Amino acid sequence: MSHHSQWIAFAQGECLAKGAPSEVASAIKRFNDAEPTASILVFDAVSSGPVEIDLRGTVEEVLARLAPHSVPETRSVGRPKLGVVAKEITLLPRHWEWLASQSGGASVALRKLVEQAMRANSESEQIRKAQEATYLFIQAIAGNEVAYEEATRALFASDLAGFNSHMATWPQAIREHALHLAHGATS
Repeated sequence: MSHHSQWIAFAQGECLAKGAPSEVASAIKRFNDAEPTASILVFDAVSSGPVEIDLRGTVEEVLARLAPHSVPETRSVGRPKLGVVAKEITLLPRHWEWLASQSGGASVALRKLVEQAMRANSESEQIRKAQEATYLFIQAIAGNEVAYEEATRALFASDLAGFNSHMATWPQAIREHALHLAHGATS
């Protein structure tokens, strides 16, 4: 779990909490203690990946289980202080020949090619990720809502107005979060 992750939690169509994992987990624990039979859905606020939280015990015990497990530090090849990581790649001889002939050598040429490809694909990749995150969210929380299939089709057609209109009868908090996620799916 990254230190910058944000979670969002819903119960009965209402947004319970949004923010840092510890804040959301605390709010969910308090809500669950008051309403033990309520169904609570928790998502990564960006990717819409489902989040499982063990709510047994006290708030402190719940939060202690959220702490990331310590990973032993390993010595890496490359220039770690600069963020450079060495990994093996496999290329055909003609690729190595071409790379060797490039100004700055193979590493510089590969970095330039990767940067160029990242720029070229960033918009379509952003749209794809936003559609995927929105779909994961609405599939988990709104699959039984009126016009769910129509909303899904509008989402993948990058039709934000249609997506919004098909969600008209859905709970407001769900609509708002779905629109927030889908905003990146249109350009």
